Amino acid sequence: MAQISPKLLVPDSFQVSRDDITGQLGLIWELIKAPLIVPLLKLGVYICLIMSLMLFMERLYMGVVIILVKLFWKKPEKRYNFEPIQDDVELGSSNFPVVLVQIPMFNEKEVYKISIGAACGLSWPSDRLVIQVLDDSTDPAIKLLVEQECQRWASKGINITYQIRENRIGYKAGALKEGLKRSYVKHCEYVAIFDADFRPEPDFLRRSIPFLVHNPDIALVQARWRFVNADECLLTRMQEMSLDYHFTVEQEVGSATHAFFGFNGTAGIWRIAAINEAGGWKDRTTVEDMDLAVRSSLRGWKFVYLGDLQVKSELPSTFKAFRFQQHRWSCGPANLFRKMVWEIIQNKKVKFWKKVYVIYSFFFVRKIIAHMVTFFFYCVVLPLTILVPEVKVPIWGAVYIPSIITILNSVGTPRSIHLLFYWILFENVMSLHRTKATFIGLLEAGRANEWVVTEKLGDAVKKAADAAKNKSNVKAARKFRFKFTDRLNTLELGFAAFLFLCGCYDFVHGKNNYFIYLFLQTITFFITGIGYVGTII
Repeated sequence: MAQISPKLLVPDSFQVSRDDITGQLGLIWELIKAPLIVPLLKLGVYICLIMSLMLFMERLYMGVVIILVKLFWKKPEKRYNFEPIQDDVELGSSNFPVVLVQIPMFNEKEVYKISIGAACGLSWPSDRLVIQVLDDSTDPAIKLLVEQECQRWASKGINITYQIRENRIGYKAGALKEGLKRSYVKHCEYVAIFDADFRPEPDFLRRSIPFLVHNPDIALVQARWRFVNADECLLTRMQEMSLDYHFTVEQEVGSATHAFFGFNGTAGIWRIAAINEAGGWKDRTTVEDMDLAVRSSLRGWKFVYLGDLQVKSELPSTFKAFRFQQHRWSCGPANLFRKMVWEIIQNKKVKFWKKVYVIYSFFFVRKIIAHMVTFFFYCVVLPLTILVPEVKVPIWGAVYIPSIITILNSVGTPRSIHLLFYWILFENVMSLHRTKATFIGLLEAGRANEWVVTEKLGDAVKKAADAAKNKSNVKAARKFRFKFTDRLNTLELGFAAFLFLCGCYDFVHGKNNYFIYLFLQTITFFITGIGYVGTII
């Protein structure tokens, strides 16, 4: 058979010099752009615009409802039966229900004293209070310290027990489940849960327990988080803005309209009977708190959120800890949605509109769409439209709607409104990790069940700073230094390069001046990529 010339298989327009790689790539680009790239990019723009409208309507709905709640809704004390539990000389403490306080821990060297001390300081009859420290620590030295602290409080007459397990099966859910199996828990009606960095005020139980005592259909009372280290660095300020919106708007709206919201995993009190009826704690996802809340709600139980009842806690101030936390908080809900959506649809005890709220608003828009539209629209699709001028993004989708959504998000933290611009850029960076985690959860891929405990620093930063200032203690200062390469994040650096190239192209050829945004976003990705975010230990 005669040898076939390669020229017969390649169009004449491609017969260029082998050295002209740039010319070949340019020809290939022009060849596939019109039939393939342009239609796909247009489809991406339409999908992103639809997701933006969904998120916009969700935020607008939340904004309208929270205004109505603040103006016309009654306070929880008026909506539900509420009567403070009074001390009675004749009855003694018998009119107080027995309350279990669970404090799950894992190598919490910096904060264990604070949480144990706060729990032991609760204003509640000592014979009606059981404190359970559930220590899953792997460090023997920390275990000893926590046990000694429990013994110190026990010597003062506090009913506190130190519990350990042989393994960490189920992580936090496994520890809480194991704690409820203890024989002395049978006498407890309610359980209050506090993570190791949470420090409730002494009147916490007196302000929350009456809702459960006088309203047998209420399963959960959730308090608001307040942050003792919000001003530590810009990273903690950004987190405060996001979480304040969650507590000020999302939790408040869910409580006032549907008596349902996601349990935050801490600073809340459960009716133990409701936990048991819902099937107890499960470790099938990394959001055991949300899992229990959804299952309890599907059985008809109601939840109450108390925005005025605040519990101090600590925000992760290192970028590494924050990334692990956000992975868990994004992957877990998506994975739970995958596992429970059909169960929610089939449920007979819950009204239709509550199902719509849980599936569409609570899960789909807030836990999935919100992450994806932020990443794909502002970090992928919008920059790509600069390289393909045939595809246009309407100004209302690129500027107006995002601006309104951002303003609505700021209502939770008015004191930080001047940081909104930084918050937008940082949230776009974090949407990369949240979107990745969401897909992992939806597809139940490799890291779907990864659980890395969020590191709490307590006073470690202050101690490090003092050590560094103390010239006589050079060794202590050196302990808090590490290699620059340990801080590099290649994914963020890669996107920084991509956005920079798109910005340069827009600066030279574009007409919409998107390069201003792209260069600022590039800087944010680059700063994050080199790890210059948050507290550096």
